[in-house]
Formats: sequence, structure tokens, C-alpha cells
Amino acid sequence: MAAALREWLPGRSWAEVRKLLKARRVMLSGNLCSDPARRLKLQDVVKVLPQPMAPPPSEKDVRILYLDSQVVVIEKPSGVTSTRHSEEAHWPARRKQIQPTLDEMLPAIIARREKQRGKGKIRSVRAVHRLDRETSGVMVFARTPAAEKHLAQQFRKHTTQRRYLAIAHGSVKMQTLQSRLVRDRGDGRRGSTKLPNTGKHSITHVKPLERLGQYTLVECRPETGRTHQIRIHLAEAGHPLCGERIYIQPLFQPPRKDLSGAPRLALHAAALTFEHPKTGDAMHYETPLPTDLREFLTRLKAEPKGTGEDSVDRKF
Repeated sequence: MAAALREWLPGRSWAEVRKLLKARRVMLSGNLCSDPARRLKLQDVVKVLPQPMAPPPSEKDVRILYLDSQVVVIEKPSGVTSTRHSEEAHWPARRKQIQPTLDEMLPAIIARREKQRGKGKIRSVRAVHRLDRETSGVMVFARTPAAEKHLAQQFRKHTTQRRYLAIAHGSVKMQTLQSRLVRDRGDGRRGSTKLPNTGKHSITHVKPLERLGQYTLVECRPETGRTHQIRIHLAEAGHPLCGERIYIQPLFQPPRKDLSGAPRLALHAAALTFEHPKTGDAMHYETPLPTDLREFLTRLKAEPKGTGEDSVDRKF
């Protein structure tokens, strides 16, 4: 990363480039990058910010909604990754502490809750689903191998129920979006394909809740749980999410800009229903929009209303 920045920023010294990274002013494909040695891929997007990014959430920002010996249900704050990416698994502990993941933070949070800290080895938690770094909302983690197997099966069979709130560009209509999603749509990004027997079948039910001038507050209920499914489906339908950085640009089309002023990706996992892995009881949890998205929503409501689809198109 440091070598690439020096090439793109003529006149900057190695020390100045490292200072940019340390000061939290470099983003890599929508995520903070503070590693000078990070290797770049062809599809990566690097952005140098005029101001430092806010520090990542800490343990005090993670709220436990439910806890027992089998599961822990939490409200994930925006700005933290659910689990460590495979290429980061070999990082030393000191490096991981700079930007901890949710599953790394949770054991200490639970230990404090159960007053177990200092009383032996802290049990780890097991991820059974994920939310993107910028996405906030309800998540469940397993605390035992048996609970992990049971919960993972529910997500795999799509028997869980999930409801998301999102703020998207344009006038979104009630619809069901279906496609087959692939890892590479042709430019290194995930997307839909029309090739037969290729990709994974994906279904998202979309319901508009409130028209906000040139934007719409929508409810999304995914039947399937593919990576970035809601973001891709809405973007391909012509309604990328506010704050979107990856799927704002359609395949093989001119770049577009998001001028909404969203503080981050406007996506929140508002509700989750699953079966308790031991008792079989239906577990249902909901969380309202967090402060940053509520304030963004309030600002959009206060803005002058657009004049129709032409004004929507000019927002890109």
C-alpha cells in the first residue's frame, strides 16, 4: 500500500505516506487501511480522505440483547468487521488489536457480563452469519459447537427471518428481486449473471416505507443470504444504497457519484428471528435505526423535494 501511495502522490516521502495510513486517512475498497505492507489487488479502490476516519467501535459500543450458554445476540455497531478475513488470520495479536473484529471483541464483553474475567480461559464465540463492516444491526453468535451447527443449518436452509432497513436512491417500488449471484461479474466485483447453471439463486423482497424526495426508505427481506445481496440487487435495479461505494458503478458503464451525503452505507439489520438451538423456541429481536442513520433520515426529510425522476438521475 505504501509503495502504491508514493507512486500516486508524487513528492510524498515514505514518512508522509506512513503518516497518512497511521492517521486513518486511507480507505481500501470502502474499508480503513492502516497497513503499509498491505498488497493491492487489481479491483481494489484506494481513496485518500481529507480528514481522518472516526476510530473503530470499541467493546462499549457493542450491546448484548440476549445471552445464555448457547447463543449471544448482539446489536452490531457500524465500523467493525464481523469476523477476520482469511488473509488476515495469520496476523500477530498486536496487529489484530489495532482493528479488532466483532468475534474477537465478544468473548471479553461476555466475560464481563457474566463476571468471569480473570477466572480462567475465556470461551470464544462462533460466527454463523455476517454483516458488512458498515452495516449495523442484529447478529447472533454461537457459544458451543452444537449451537454453531444448528444455527448454521438454519441460515443455510434459509429458515431464519431477517428484516433490513435501507435508504436507496430514487423512487423504489414494491418488488421481488431475483438473480443468480457470482463472485465476479466481469470487473472483479460481485454481481448477477444470466448464464445458466452459474452462480447462486438469490431472492430479495423490497417494500418502500417512505419517499424522501430523491430517495426512499425501504424494507428488505432477503429469502437467501448471499454476500452483499441487498446491495447488489438494489443497485442493479437502479437504486443503489446511499453511501454505497462498491456497487454505485454499473458494469461497463460510466462512473456515478453518490451525492446523498450519507454518513456511511445506509443499511441496518433491523430484525432477526431464529430457532434456539437447544430449546427450539422462536427467538425474535429488533433494533431501531442507529443515531447516524436517524440523523441522516431527518436531514433528507427536511430537504426540498425533488421534481421527479430527472432530479433522481442527477443525484448520481
